[in-house]
Amino acid sequence: MRNIGIIGTGFYVPAKTLTNKDISKFLDTDDEWIYNKVGIKERRIASDHEATSDLAIYAAQNALFNAGLNPLDVDLIVLATSSPDMIQPSTAAIVQGKIGARNAAAFDISAVCAGSVYAITVAENMMRANPKYKNVLVIGSETYSRILDWTDRNTAVFFGDGAGALVLSDVSEQYGIKNTFIMNDGRGASVIQFQGGGSRYPATKDTLERKLHRFEMQGKLVWDFATKIFPEAIRKVTEEINKKIEDIDLIISHQANINIIKKGLNELNLDMSKTFTNIEKYANTSGASIFIALAEANEKGLLKKGSNVCLVAFGGGLSYGAIYLIW
Repeated sequence: MRNIGIIGTGFYVPAKTLTNKDISKFLDTDDEWIYNKVGIKERRIASDHEATSDLAIYAAQNALFNAGLNPLDVDLIVLATSSPDMIQPSTAAIVQGKIGARNAAAFDISAVCAGSVYAITVAENMMRANPKYKNVLVIGSETYSRILDWTDRNTAVFFGDGAGALVLSDVSEQYGIKNTFIMNDGRGASVIQFQGGGSRYPATKDTLERKLHRFEMQGKLVWDFATKIFPEAIRKVTEEINKKIEDIDLIISHQANINIIKKGLNELNLDMSKTFTNIEKYANTSGASIFIALAEANEKGLLKKGSNVCLVAFGGGLSYGAIYLIW
């Protein structure tokens, strides 16, 4: 069995900052309500000339630099996004061409906010199945500012733009990814959705007038789902390899809501010192959030060699999953 682990991380967020105070100028909301409800103070917004692929390129280049590799060393690119540049070609293909990774296959993963865990799991399994994949670039990149309804305070205030990336490669036996778990409950597919852009709701005058081309989220149902799945997924991925919750040194969660993270850790009898969060600065960056948080935690020296680390994500689909790895 190959031991596959993370050998490099990187992230990129746009320069433009949109604070809660800025939002309160055009929405009926305020800083206190947003911060108390989800833990966000500000978020980054892509400039007019920045697409999802552009953010991904910067994050990918940073991860490759951190891993000591160049684009020609990459054999495969897996990119998680639910806000792609376009329906076709894949955003991964655009990134592959622009960074010069001409030896790599490339494709997108669509699992919304769980895209990070899905993409890492798919990449790791492909590496185990095919020894030709030696260095795999896994990216999460989102520009939710392009699909949000900025008149809807129930969705607009929660999201931001950004990208993160990591490099998977062979590592020593005692390190690397030890278990992965992904799952979906399609009965909740309508809980989080963006109806525009697909064959079911083409962009016609009628669909635009009915505001079908916008992001929608049923907040209470999302809360119920996420607070239930968070501890369940952590327990499953841990217990399957005969580890204990107390063995975990650090949990990196999807940055959806600080109160979901607090409740999940409380259910596991862990305190907030067992996690790293950056939702206050970047808001919910969907499929990019775990990549960004992991890269920033690594940059800050919070990931020690030999650390037991859990990644946990949940989102539209309803998709969810977790990964257990030793850094």
